[in-house]
Amino acid sequence: MERLRALRHLIIDMDGVLWRGKRPMEGLVGFFAFLRRRGIRFILATNNASRSRMDYVAQLARFGVAVDPEEVLPSCDATAIYLQQIASPGARVFVVGAQALREAIAAAGFQVVEEERADFVVVGLDWGLTYERLARAARAIWNGARFIGTNPDPVWPGEDGLYPGNGATLAFLERATGVSPIVVGKPEPLMFRIAMQRMGATPETTAVIGDQLPTDIVGGKRAGLTTILVLSGATTREMLAASPVQPDLVFADIRDLQSAWETV
Repeated sequence: MERLRALRHLIIDMDGVLWRGKRPMEGLVGFFAFLRRRGIRFILATNNASRSRMDYVAQLARFGVAVDPEEVLPSCDATAIYLQQIASPGARVFVVGAQALREAIAAAGFQVVEEERADFVVVGLDWGLTYERLARAARAIWNGARFIGTNPDPVWPGEDGLYPGNGATLAFLERATGVSPIVVGKPEPLMFRIAMQRMGATPETTAVIGDQLPTDIVGGKRAGLTTILVLSGATTREMLAASPVQPDLVFADIRDLQSAWETV
């Protein structure tokens, strides 16, 4: 619990932490009121690239929580920032993913193209994914496009159980092409660095709160952060017990975390 006393900044995952499917977690409004009251800054950083930050701002508003767009960092935005660091302005990008990802890449100054001769193939979760589009992405990679994944999540939690995540799509293309993707989202360090820069945070004052061991917890450890696992999403107690990766703190959900934090 001493770790909680030192925290001033949080990087918080959303799916499986703040809500599951379309249902908010118990205690959601009270949790954010607690953070505001304590002066704890936060970035809501999600590996989901299928929704824009304004989508998340609107969803939280429906749940009774007000956040600023700058407090939200989906992996579509992080991927666009990464492209700005490595690509020439106006580079051609073939996108497998939702409209939010396409819009983020276009807004960053790149051409979103449908041709297989592209400079980059960027892959995010795509609810309308078809075999034909996967084949076109594979051909673009065979033609020399650099292969980038927004995130490696193998699953994501819905209201009625787990669904295959973007990591499954990346595995399909990697197996077909023999090319490994560059992954932007958690557990890679880029999203954590962007989040800490926005808050003016250091690793010593920052924790990550997440529901997935291979992304949230591994990524937090790589970044030197305190790691907090909640068991309200993709990770069960059985999975945690069998994992070689162990978080610093474990709670049933954000309400349980708040209860413990209020005592320190």
